[in-house]
Amino acid sequence: MKQLLIILAFYSLLSAAPGFAMQTLPANTLTAADTVKNSNNSLAGQYQFMLSRSKTLNGYKLINPYRLSGVWKSVTDTLSKERASLKRIQTDLVIQQDKITKLEGELQGNLNATKENNARVNEISFLGMSVDKGMYSAGVWAIIAILAIALFVVISRSAKHINEAKEKNDLYGSLSAEYQAFKAKAQEKERKLARELQDERNIVDELKQKNRS
Repeated sequence: MKQLLIILAFYSLLSAAPGFAMQTLPANTLTAADTVKNSNNSLAGQYQFMLSRSKTLNGYKLINPYRLSGVWKSVTDTLSKERASLKRIQTDLVIQQDKITKLEGELQGNLNATKENNARVNEISFLGMSVDKGMYSAGVWAIIAILAIALFVVISRSAKHINEAKEKNDLYGSLSAEYQAFKAKAQEKERKLARELQDERNIVDELKQKNRS
């Protein structure tokens, strides 16, 4: 692009620069072809070579038509090359833009596929329904917490009932022991009374026998 700008500037200079004109000289002044060779084939080198090989007359440069034609041909050839290069660059840009558009489409497709995969990974099937894993985990932990609280309440009540049953059992044991002691005393008293009654009967029988005799 920089070289193209140099060419256009050079073309403008050749066309409109003041004090720079081509004049027709006699045949004995300019030859049809230049016998001196230019070692620098760049546009700037050809331009400087043309100026160095031109004479000045009344403030004007006397340009050899052969050299001017050579420089002009170099300018037009370079312009053609630059235009062809620019066209190739534009074509490459279109191709690259198409590739970029295609890659963007593929990237968007990959992003969508990744989102779908992440959604599948983060979801779980529960009772035939798709549930987010976070919500599922929260629900499970909530149920576990409720069951733990219910279990604690049941255990607390069971412990209370167990303590009450133990107290009642201890009371029953105490009452049973007292009853057994009372029963033993009653049986002992009954046996004592039975012996006393038997003794009285024996005394009565002895008295009866004495009276008969």
